[in-house]
Amino acid sequence: MKALTQQLLSLFAAPVLAGLLGAYPPLVQAAPVQEIRIAVPDVSAGPNHSGGGVVDVLYTRQLLEKEFAADGIQVKWTFFKGAGPVINEAFANDQVDFAYLGDLAAIIGKSSGLDSRLLAATARGVNHYLGVQPGSGIQSLQDLKGKRVGLFRGTASQLSFDNALAAEGLSEKDLKVINLDFGAALAALAARQIDATWGLAGLFALREKGLADIPLSTRDLGGAGTLQAVLVGNGKFVDAHPDLTQRLLKVQLQAVQWASADDNRDAYIDLVSKQASYPAVIFKSEYQDRGLTEVLSPKLDDGFLALLDESIQAAKTYGLIRRDFKASEWAKPELQEAAGKQVAGQPVAALQ
Repeated sequence: MKALTQQLLSLFAAPVLAGLLGAYPPLVQAAPVQEIRIAVPDVSAGPNHSGGGVVDVLYTRQLLEKEFAADGIQVKWTFFKGAGPVINEAFANDQVDFAYLGDLAAIIGKSSGLDSRLLAATARGVNHYLGVQPGSGIQSLQDLKGKRVGLFRGTASQLSFDNALAAEGLSEKDLKVINLDFGAALAALAARQIDATWGLAGLFALREKGLADIPLSTRDLGGAGTLQAVLVGNGKFVDAHPDLTQRLLKVQLQAVQWASADDNRDAYIDLVSKQASYPAVIFKSEYQDRGLTEVLSPKLDDGFLALLDESIQAAKTYGLIRRDFKASEWAKPELQEAAGKQVAGQPVAALQ
């Protein structure tokens, strides 16, 4: 009888135990990270790579490389002349762990189904400028009707331009828009192949050579058309390695603190100008009457998320995306907040 009971117990116990093991598989640790891949739109007008902001501090001073060296983790920077559209493609092919992007490119990626996480703000209220042929007589956006305008579609510059046009009761349909990347648009304007282009501070380099006039900017439009820039992370990487993500954000915050310090303002502007091959006066004009603490603040605060929500809705209105979403659902502010606690109270590094 006792033997029979033991046989019955074993018959019942085996499938139950197998079921439990099936329901709770053994934990599998993620493979050690050997490389962190970072993508940046290249805005340089010269031989050096440039992201045009705090990226240049991180890149030129190799701050992330130093942070992760002891872990045996390499940092791979890729600067794309194709900007946001090409970076989103690389994101889709799982070739990117983090990307520094203007608002529209990041929004298009999220809307199209890329599994990204919004990790930090990297620039607020970035101005755009209208560059035109010298002597063209173009002084306003209204003067662009029927004109050939070079515009980098799929980037934050397109959203900036569409917002600026809307503020004047215009749209792209009123113009002859030609899709050109930043470098091609500058070259086309210099060669008088287009009448105008809408872009960033690189236009000042053309003006310095007498190859362009800059009749207006987003400042003249009451801020209509300014853009925001962000850091986004690959969802798979961020979820699997929140500790590494937090450390990256910590180093970025330290770089922002250095760049934002009043004593370092000129050094920061000189660094970015040299890296981008733009005259320093361009960035001094861009940041005139604006504190870099405000411009470079990485916080995903309610004000910044509200600006992104406006960009998301504008992109939907202009037909640049099909599916809208809320910035608050995209953001991961807790990682930024944790990084801030690590940095709090620490002296600002000289970043030599």
